[in-house]
Amino acid sequence: MKNLSPFCTCTDLSCPLHPTNHERGCGPCIADNLKDREIPSCFFHLAGEYEGDSYTFEDFARLVLEKK
Repeated sequence: MKNLSPFCTCTDLSCPLHPTNHERGCGPCIADNLKDREIPSCFFHLAGEYEGDSYTFEDFARLVLEKK
């Protein structure tokens, strides 16, 4: 896991964008999420336990307000 950023909490190791699957760190994941108007799962993990399967801005806002 040498490519893993110290703050990465993503558990989806099968994702081709996961930092352990290439040499480019978190950039490709973040870029892909932003293109789709989503937020990377590491932000959701930081905000609190999340059971959903969608990572939209709105889902993140709901989670943050719910855990406030």
